[in-house]
Formats: sequence, structure tokens, C-alpha cells
Amino acid sequence: MNIGILGAAGYTGGELLRILLNHPQANIVFANSESNAGNYVYEVHGGLMGETDMKFTAEMPFDKVDVLFFCFGHGKSEAFLKEHTVPAHVKIIDLAQDFRIRDNHDYVYGLPEMHKEDIKKCQHLANPGCFATCVQLGLLPLAKAGLLKHDVAVNAITGSTGAGQKPSATTHFSWRNNNMSVYKVFTHQHLHEICQSLNELRPSGAPQVVDTLVAKPAGNDITIDFIPYRGDFARGIFCTEVVKFDGEEGAASNPTAEQLADMYKTFYKDAAFTFYCDADIDLKQVVNTNKALVHVAKFGNKAVITSTIDNLLKGAVGQAVQNMNLMFGIDERAGLGLKASAF
Repeated sequence: MNIGILGAAGYTGGELLRILLNHPQANIVFANSESNAGNYVYEVHGGLMGETDMKFTAEMPFDKVDVLFFCFGHGKSEAFLKEHTVPAHVKIIDLAQDFRIRDNHDYVYGLPEMHKEDIKKCQHLANPGCFATCVQLGLLPLAKAGLLKHDVAVNAITGSTGAGQKPSATTHFSWRNNNMSVYKVFTHQHLHEICQSLNELRPSGAPQVVDTLVAKPAGNDITIDFIPYRGDFARGIFCTEVVKFDGEEGAASNPTAEQLADMYKTFYKDAAFTFYCDADIDLKQVVNTNKALVHVAKFGNKAVITSTIDNLLKGAVGQAVQNMNLMFGIDERAGLGLKASAF
């Protein structure tokens, strides 16, 4: 696979280069960055010292690639495509949010746990957001079973790399270290795609999950009450979700802990990187991997779901490479054998 990377100088670009340089079937044709054109890749991404002598380029030889990765900031992918013509045969994987919501375009939403068969056939793919991936993987089995009948409380904390490479007041080390804060309470942009996916899976008659950034709840509509946190670590997302059930425990509307565990194991039995864990999970189990871990605990008529991913890998470029593998008909695990730290 001949590959071009646009916006290759940021955090996602660096992680993508790291994966693809070690991918057995990938050939990086160019890594585009106008501001760094002519500089060695390792001068920006220091961890790639000794891995490559590639230089960033301002050129974009689309005719020499099979697939393009867009590592732009949000809103820039759509603008780029209005100003440039990408050959029809070239596949596109967009890591921004520009095409994640179904609209008048042909982009497939690239969550393999939901859309694997569509991903295999698509030409253009919208890679999910990091928070959205982690939150959805915790809730998809319940949505499919029609068990989301009340508002869902979601709290998730993310590392500083989630804010991108450009420094800001809330990513500065002296502010972020030994600190945490909330932001975009109930208004995070990833709610759009989360609600879209949950509604896609819900059975007929189940309450609609309302995207409160777009519409107000009505009737028996439910909401995802999402509170994101900034963590004082560099990478990873850890999420907790509280779901309320109805009826007596053991009834179809109020599964036991064992029934919930079986439901999650069945849902993810064919997932390449998402695993249900019987024991409590922690962030270090997934950092530097493309894995997602999920655990469910039952407390009376409520379940607490925990899910965790690496925001730069399963939450971004790891999942993007997984999707690329599916799009080209090869093992979706190819090039993604990164292991978590043991301590």
C-alpha cells in the first residue's frame, strides 16, 4: 500500500508514521507539512530518530499513492477537498470530524465494532473521535439490546495529547501537572457521533438518544450527560458510564451482572482489539496499544461501565490503520502489535 500523509507534523501524524514505518505492507510515499518542508521527520518527531531518514515535503503527489491520511485539525479536511482534486482511485481516511455525521457524502463512519463490512467496501472513511470511541464501546451492547431507557451519566478523563500539539493555556505543563479540570460540560462535539451510533443500533420502540446540541428532548427521549475532564497525564482515556434499568433484577429489562457480562462478551467476540474484562480495568493496560478494554459492574438497578483506550491509537491513528487494513482486505491487526507497559 502506497501511502500519503497530510498534516504529518502533529501528534497524530507522528504516531501514524511510527506505526506505518513498522507495518509489513505499508510504503510511505510522502509526509506532508508545509511548515516543516525540507526538515527530517525525526527533527519534529524525536522518537523516530534512527527509524527513518524521510523528510517532510510540501509536495502532494496524489498520483503515486493508494491511500491518503488526513491528519488535519477539525474543519480543514472539507476545505482541503474543495481546493484540491484527489484522484478517484485514491482512498481517503480522515481523522478530523468533518465527515463523521451522515450527510450528503459517501464517507463511512469507521468504528470497526459496528461497521466492519461497510469499511471493507468503502473508498472514503471518517475515523471516529477519541472520546466518542471510548464512550461508544462502553454503551453499544446496551443500545443494541434496547436497555438504554434513561439518561446516561458519562464521565471521561483524557491525556493532554488529546488537545493536539499546538500549546495552549490548558496544555502547558505547569498548569496541567498535578491538576485536573472539566471542559465542554454537556456540549462536547463528540456527542454528535455518539448519539448517531446509539440510535443506529437501538431496536424499534426503544427511546431515541437525543443530541442536545441539535435538539431538545421530548417524550421518552434520553440524553448522554457527558462531562469530559482534562487529566495530568499525556495519553489515554478512562471513561465511566452509569446506566439505570427497570424492573426486577433478572428480568429482560434489568439483567444480572452475569447476563451483562455475557452480553458484552458476545457483542465483542469477533472484535480484533476490543475486549471485555471480568476484573476492573486501568489505563496502563491500553496505553501504547490499539486495545479497548470494557468492564461492567452491577449495583442494584444500575450498571457502571468502565472503558479505556489510548487516545492517540485506538482513539485516532491506531484505529485509522486498522480501518486501512480492512479497506485493503488484509488482516486488520497488521502493523498494530504494540504492547502496553507492564508497569
